[in-house]
Formats: sequence, structure tokens, C-alpha cells
Amino acid sequence: MDIHEKYMKEALKQAKKAYLLGEVPIGCVIVYNGKIIGRGYNRRNTDKNTLSHAEITAIRKASKKMGDWRLEGCTLYVTLEPCQMCSGAIVQARITEVVMGSMNPKAGCGGSILNILEMPQFNHQVKVTRGILEEQCSQMLTTFFKELRIRNKMEKTSSP
Repeated sequence: MDIHEKYMKEALKQAKKAYLLGEVPIGCVIVYNGKIIGRGYNRRNTDKNTLSHAEITAIRKASKKMGDWRLEGCTLYVTLEPCQMCSGAIVQARITEVVMGSMNPKAGCGGSILNILEMPQFNHQVKVTRGILEEQCSQMLTTFFKELRIRNKMEKTSSP
């Protein structure tokens, strides 16, 4: 198995935790020297906090583990292309590489709407790899949103 696929599967495990909470299933792991040093999954609704994105949680945990805000030499694996907040945090943390599953044409800032990760104007650019286990990452999101639409429709029809 490819090393990127190995760690993306770990990110998918994190996404499943979000899914089970009824959160948008996005998962993330950060790897340093072949070891996972940070994990995170989307918890915005659970925590009632805008900052509770998978990447932000994983960055916080990895920084604590490393004892530094700089995460040079680290690779971040995420099931969905990062938003502008997470892309900015990734650049600020000096993460070396980002590996993403599916792209996010509505809010992605790792190549879809913007590409904050590779902007030459910043003092740090991130190496980006796209499309790792893309079908599995996309399928989890598609299933989640189908189920959410059904739940929302059922709630509308059952309310007085």
C-alpha cells in the first residue's frame, strides 16, 4: 500500500468519528517521521465553535506533541480540501506537505477557489498532493449530505 493511502485511511477513520456525531465527515492526521502526532475531525456543531475544524484540532495536538508551533517536516493528511482558515493555519504552522482526498469546489483554498497553500507571495509554500483515496473521501461526504437532506425533509413534514 502506498504511504499516502496508509495515512489517508487514518484520516478517514477520523472522518467517521465526525460522521457518527452527525458532523460533516472531515478527518485529518499529521505525520512526522512516520508517526502520527496529531489527529482531528470536524466538531463545529458539537463544540459550537467555528474553529473546530479537523485541521485546526490536528495542528493544535501536533504542536503540543512537538513542543513548537512550527511543524516543519510534517505532512498533513485531510479528507477534504482545506478552507481558507485551515489553509492559512497550515501555512502559518510551516507544514511541509498537505495530502488531500477530495476537492471542495465551493469552499476549498488548496486549489479550487484559491490556492493559499502554494501562493508564492507568502514566506512559506506547502507541497500539495491531491486526489488520494478521492472516491472514498467523496463517497462519505455524498452519503452524509444525502442522509442529511432526508432527515431535514422528514423533520419538516413531521413538524406541525
